[in-house]
Amino acid sequence: MIAVFVNMATVLIGSFLGILFRNRLKESFQNALMKALALCTVVIGVSSAVETQALLCVILSMVLGTVIGELLHIDDGIEHAGDAIKEKIFHGGGNSRFTEGFVSACILFCIGSMTIVGSLEAGINHNYSIIYAKSALDFVSSMAFAAAMGFGVPCSAIFILVFQGGLTLLAGLVGPALSQDVVREMSAVGGTILIGMAVNMLGLGKERIKVANMLPAIFLPIAYFPIAAWISGLLG
Repeated sequence: MIAVFVNMATVLIGSFLGILFRNRLKESFQNALMKALALCTVVIGVSSAVETQALLCVILSMVLGTVIGELLHIDDGIEHAGDAIKEKIFHGGGNSRFTEGFVSACILFCIGSMTIVGSLEAGINHNYSIIYAKSALDFVSSMAFAAAMGFGVPCSAIFILVFQGGLTLLAGLVGPALSQDVVREMSAVGGTILIGMAVNMLGLGKERIKVANMLPAIFLPIAYFPIAAWISGLLG
């Protein structure tokens, strides 16, 4: 868990540095920075998604995971959490992009191959090198994000503790039973979700994609492979 706290610290420090210098950046520069970050998010997402060797697993996981997320209203829950934190800090005022920054940062810092593989390595083998490398990248990203979107970004450190910390603890319990195929497809699903977030950041859709509702999809490859093997055995 020490690596998770290091990751939280780098996001907090990077975010506050970004907020400190944000007033020196013109709005046009901040918007350009957001577009650049969105494109980087596309690259991160695609690099994870293309690693899949079981496209059907990714498709089924995304469909079923989104259904579960919609039923649980995960995206609304995270947005409400962001609004509640904003209310506590600003008492109803403050940056109008607070919740957007909070949700976007939560997804960016907690979804992707480095989070999944790093958490599994930390939980199973006590190897923290991947999360430490991710922390360095998150430090830079959090500075840029916070400069463009404000105080919602450092508050995402809470989600890092809950999601990434929970995944690390879970990996310590069930990780040894997970195959390389499962880990690879979990990363591919995470990459697909990141692409959806990048679409939101670029403003390409008529409506915002509720990417947080897709989060359950990340864990469905764990069930896919044993079920697929069972069905294959029935069919001979």
